Amino acid sequence: MNKFTTIDYTIFIVYFIIVSGYGYWIYRKKKTVESDSKDYFLAEGSLTWWAIGASLIASNISAEQFIGMSGNGFVVGVAVAAYEWIAAVALIIVAVWFIPVYLKNKIFTMPQFLQNRYNETTALIMAIFWLFLYVFVNLTSILFLGALAISNLAGGENFHLIMVLLAIFAVIITLGGMKVIGFTDVIQVTVLILGGLATTYTALTLVSNHFGLGNDMIAGFNKLLQDSPDHFHLIFDKPGPGATQQEINKYLMVPGIAMYFGGMWIVNLNYWGCNQYITQRALGADLHTARTGILFAGILKLMMPIIVMLPGIAAYVLYKNGALQEEMAPGGHFNADNAYSAILGFLPTGMKGLSLAALTAAIVASLAGKANSISTIFTLDIYQKYINKGADEKKLIWVGKITIVAAMLFSIFLTWDDLLGIGGEGGFTFIQKYTGFISPGVFAMFFLGMFWKRTTGTAAIAGLFTGFILSVVFNNYAPTWFGNETFLYTAYPNGKGGFEIPFLICMGLAFMFTMIVMILLSLAGPKVNPKAFELDTTMFKVSNSTLALIVLTMLLVTALYVRFW
Repeated sequence: MNKFTTIDYTIFIVYFIIVSGYGYWIYRKKKTVESDSKDYFLAEGSLTWWAIGASLIASNISAEQFIGMSGNGFVVGVAVAAYEWIAAVALIIVAVWFIPVYLKNKIFTMPQFLQNRYNETTALIMAIFWLFLYVFVNLTSILFLGALAISNLAGGENFHLIMVLLAIFAVIITLGGMKVIGFTDVIQVTVLILGGLATTYTALTLVSNHFGLGNDMIAGFNKLLQDSPDHFHLIFDKPGPGATQQEINKYLMVPGIAMYFGGMWIVNLNYWGCNQYITQRALGADLHTARTGILFAGILKLMMPIIVMLPGIAAYVLYKNGALQEEMAPGGHFNADNAYSAILGFLPTGMKGLSLAALTAAIVASLAGKANSISTIFTLDIYQKYINKGADEKKLIWVGKITIVAAMLFSIFLTWDDLLGIGGEGGFTFIQKYTGFISPGVFAMFFLGMFWKRTTGTAAIAGLFTGFILSVVFNNYAPTWFGNETFLYTAYPNGKGGFEIPFLICMGLAFMFTMIVMILLSLAGPKVNPKAFELDTTMFKVSNSTLALIVLTMLLVTALYVRFW
């Protein structure tokens, strides 16, 4: 892989100066926010709809998407785009039904929601859990994958130095509070999209050149459709008796139409609607601004597969036809996750600097978002409630800043020698493994808590543990205990000597049984729980402009599914 030139470094330095300078200007412009912790943590009333939407995407897209989703694109093709396209529909649901509940009840953190709706025990359990999850899983994996990706782009050098610099850059932005994060994320997402499109352009022109079609991006895309039509189907058929292991592996990753009956929705609705890291961007705004920002993020989400998946499919076609042999299998060890970096190696001078800036933007925005959420939960849900109940606003902000630095330092410590084994499991798998087990219980707890007044605190705690236990059982033990074929599921050979139920099917089953347990336990309580939220139909009415965005999004999603079904 070619190393960076002076032009590449110049482009990257200009990006760094613009983001840092703009962030400092935003910070100085409203320095008075230092007296208000709600403004510091949530940018209350300060973020515009376009800043909220851009910040949501910048925080969501990181190295694990660039590397992991490109790798999945190499293996299964456009089917992996379902995560992004269904996310756009999930964001409509969050904007119309979830956000009004949060804003009407003045919810600033997810543990606060659980305390107001259920009890303090549930809130404390989840506050501690989310802190551990964000530090040990999300922050560390983003830092590790980000440093690894940029190190590979730079020729495999200076991994530890890059990791420290990424952390410092993220801390600089995060210390300015949510307003600085939100508005600098507008620049970050712009750079992310431009750099990502440059990589996609390079990928498609590599394909057109390889097949003698010249420097023609459109010809390259048409060649992908012609050469590998199997990579342009969203829905895989259920593997039959004569299916190859490759076909089975694809189905295990994206299990056809079945994943739309549970797992795919739980992943997206839990992530976008019940996650401090994400919802925090909208909790400080008024309802119309929050809704518009969330729907804007949904439209941006529809184009993300062009940036993070299409290069993976291009790498597949090139590899299948004799190119990228060394890049995809350095040292003779093939890894589909090398797809994105294989394409990056062919970027021309200047574009490599832009792609470096894009990767850095994705990583730093995600790190800043996670660090801010860690700081918010610790300060407002633990420190203020249990350690120093009389802390004033300045003290809370100071504790928040100390928490940001401490969380980042601890993540560097965990990542320095990869103490958690992220490299061995793969970052994308690492994140899914440790967040996916808890998603069914958390989403059931939030969903019933919002929309069923009878749900009790006992049911919420039982649901949390039921969801976790059933996720473990279905993922790891069900085929051995109950057989490979039951009326609930089919387990398939995983090529490693065992049988697996597709992960998204496991999640749907765990959610279904968790809901049953929570409903039965709640039926034993009062008809209306005293802590139930008051809902009225006017909360869920939308303006004409909001309705127009919803219709536009649904038309685009429908068109994509009709084209690639």
